[in-house]
Amino acid sequence: MGKDMGVRRIIALTLGWEDLPKSVSVHGASRTERVREPVPGLLLETADGWLLLDTGFNTALLRDPALRRRFYPSPNYQPELPGPGEPLEEALAAVGVDLADVTAVALSHLHVDHAGGLKHFAGRVPVHIQRTELAYGLSNHPEPEAHSMARIDYDDPRIDWRQADGDVEIAPGVTALLTAGHTPGHQSFVVDLDPAAGGGGYVFACDAADLTENITHERAIGAFIGVTAEQTVPPIRRLKEIAARRGYPVIPGHDPIAWPALTAELATRFHP
Repeated sequence: MGKDMGVRRIIALTLGWEDLPKSVSVHGASRTERVREPVPGLLLETADGWLLLDTGFNTALLRDPALRRRFYPSPNYQPELPGPGEPLEEALAAVGVDLADVTAVALSHLHVDHAGGLKHFAGRVPVHIQRTELAYGLSNHPEPEAHSMARIDYDDPRIDWRQADGDVEIAPGVTALLTAGHTPGHQSFVVDLDPAAGGGGYVFACDAADLTENITHERAIGAFIGVTAEQTVPPIRRLKEIAARRGYPVIPGHDPIAWPALTAELATRFHP
């Protein structure tokens, strides 16, 4: 992993929420226990500009009743938007960043709560993704939609895809790690901070581990494609091993306690 210059600043964004059974995040958990999980985004200031990790929901699919019935048919899963406007625009404005300031995007995977904001960037900036993820999302339709991928979010010829085949540094101080299981080409991210920003860093598991208990107790995740539940544990262990070597914390992707705590920690650490 290159470390010529690390990330200068990290901002955690909350782009919505989703009310769902805990069993979606933790294999074997009670189907009646529910959690309200944050929909995350990360804004990283790198030497190449602002890099956005994940983009939240496509608001049109939630606000139009017919589209909502089509793309969110299950009453067991209830997505929520944080405000009346576009979540990305509002979240970025709140931290003094304009959509036009984002110079690159990276997606952990193509699920509706991560790829829905791509419409803001088509034809504008490069978008990093694993090749196996994009190939799955664009093939065997309608199977991807049955697995919470909305092709309308990402099947756009204007998107400047930058496809990776495994681990790759996508920006100074930001390395994408292939952690397949949740989806065929899911990727997590290692972020190395610039020494001028205090050094250190973070391992962002994204949906390779939704909740803290997936990490601390190495519990299999509840939603996966093409693998068994048990096969979702080795990627978690790999992330933990990388984090231990570097002395970084592993951040779960949708934890309702850990994500607000991280948001506050980063706001304090990188107060402009």
